Amino acid sequence: MIVTTTDGIEGREIDGYLGVVSGECVYGANFIKDWFASIRDVIGGRADSYEKVLRDGKQAALADMIEVAANLGADAIVGVDIDYENVSQTMLMVSANGTAVKLR
Repeated sequence: MIVTTTDGIEGREIDGYLGVVSGECVYGANFIKDWFASIRDVIGGRADSYEKVLRDGKQAALADMIEVAANLGADAIVGVDIDYENVSQTMLMVSANGTAVKLR
């Protein structure tokens, strides 16, 4: 499955649009991660535990979106956008959206 943020695929022609597809992932933060991240804020540096949560959430959301597109018979997903939102103080939602297409 080709997944791209662009509106087309170089060297390939879109034969049909199958619709908007999306995948979502909601992660809960925990007290220990919050505590270590707050220390990082004070002393500087990267919050590795939060970065891992963001990476894992992105991969899970993309995987869900790809599964939906595959079930529609898509060859690719174009115009992909990934969004990160706070659902609450302890919950993070990652969503991936794009257009499932058939290629010639």
